[in-house]
Amino acid sequence: MSEAEQLPPWLREQLARFEQMQQNLQAVLVQKQQVEMDQAEAEKALEELNKNSNSDQIFKFAGNLLIKVPKDAIVKELAEKKELAGTRSLVLAKQEARFRASLKEIQAKLDDSMKGGRARAAAAAEEE
Repeated sequence: MSEAEQLPPWLREQLARFEQMQQNLQAVLVQKQQVEMDQAEAEKALEELNKNSNSDQIFKFAGNLLIKVPKDAIVKELAEKKELAGTRSLVLAKQEARFRASLKEIQAKLDDSMKGGRARAAAAAEEE
C-alpha cells in the first residue's frame, strides 16, 4: 500500500485542498505581477508624454498600424489604464492575503493531524 492510500479520506481531502489552494495562489501571483507590469508601463509612458510639448506628434499602436492621436486623449487613456491596473492590483493583493491565510490554516490542521497520527502510531507500536 502506498503512503497516500494509508491516509484517512478526510486527510487526503485536506491535502488535495491544500494543493489546490497553492495553485490558486500561484495563479493570483502571476496575474498580480502582470498587472503591476502594465501599471508601470502606463506610468512610464505618462512620464514620457509629460516631457513632450503639446505640439509634438504622438502615435499609438492599433494592431499593425501606428495612428496619430492627440496628446490629451492618450494621456487620459493611459491615466485610466494606470488607475484600473492599480485597482486590480489591490484586489489581487487581497486575494493573495486570503489564500495565504487559508494555506496557513490548512497547513496547521495538516501538521496537527500528522503529529496526532504519529503519536497514535507510536502508542500502538509501544503496546505491541
